[in-house]
Amino acid sequence: MGDYSKALEFYEKSHKIFEKALPPNHPSLASSYNNIGLVYYNMGGYSKALEFYEKSHKIYSKALPPNHPSLALSYNNIGAVYNNMGNYSKALEFHEKAHKIFEKALPPNHPDFAQSYNNIGLVYANMGNYSKAFEFYEKSHQIYEKALPPNHPLLATSYNNIGQVYNNMGDYLKALEFYEKSLQIREKALPPNHPDLATSYSNIGLVYKNMGDYSKALEFYEESLQIREKVLPSNHPSLASSCNNIGGVYNNMGDYLKALEFYEKDLEITKKALPPNHPDLATSYICIGLVYKNMGDYSKALEFYEKSHKIYEKALPSNHPHLAASYNNI
Repeated sequence: MGDYSKALEFYEKSHKIFEKALPPNHPSLASSYNNIGLVYYNMGGYSKALEFYEKSHKIYSKALPPNHPSLALSYNNIGAVYNNMGNYSKALEFHEKAHKIFEKALPPNHPDFAQSYNNIGLVYANMGNYSKAFEFYEKSHQIYEKALPPNHPLLATSYNNIGQVYNNMGDYLKALEFYEKSLQIREKALPPNHPDLATSYSNIGLVYKNMGDYSKALEFYEESLQIREKVLPSNHPSLASSCNNIGGVYNNMGDYLKALEFYEKDLEITKKALPPNHPDLATSYICIGLVYKNMGDYSKALEFYEKSHKIYEKALPSNHPHLAASYNNI
């Protein structure tokens, strides 16, 4: 539901009981640390997420045999944190450790194998190495096609990932083709107001925005927002994301007052939903700064760009690409 402080409260209550009732290397304690790490990860608290994921991993290393799938999942979690921190070499290192365990522990068409290829593909996509990203996403997709029924939601996610690479490469027609395949599966497999459908509409909206077809972009972004408003709590980060997307279209259309209206809605939700140094908050400030820049109000633009930069300096490693973009904005 995106209510991370409540999630933490209950996971920590659970953890206290486990600490009293179980020996210190019990796998349930590792699982508990893992749950707390996941909440920090979702909140953008990557150093705290790493701390708990590593505590979890230490227990798993002692309690489980070296090729146990839970160890691989643990490596994957740590890899995902490094990926979001922009430390792609460390992310690859941990995802590849996970993959080696899966190779030993699982049959070659197991869905966890596909997820492992997917994780590695995502890191390459974030590095801008799209040919390597394709290579791993396609390996993942081939396994899903063999292992899963044709309308399984994981196949939709797989088409979605491939579409994302095409979008990043600027091949918008191919991106649309894969995003629409993903949407077709989700429409068959999921209830009509499922959040994953909102994600599909949002992705298609992004392609139309990139193609300069702003009316189509708005149409899909608004469908996405309608679903999220029905099924998510009012301060959920995905609602903020929807408002941000719509603001971006109005900004590109030159309707700066409408853009500000939606960007400010985004900022209001993000401030309530996320901790004050979350990178998504920095993104919200950047977007508002961009509108003021486009309106020629440079002092306001600087004010918001500098707010964003302070967050990035606290939240991200010093060589993260977002910091470079932030300097560029200023």
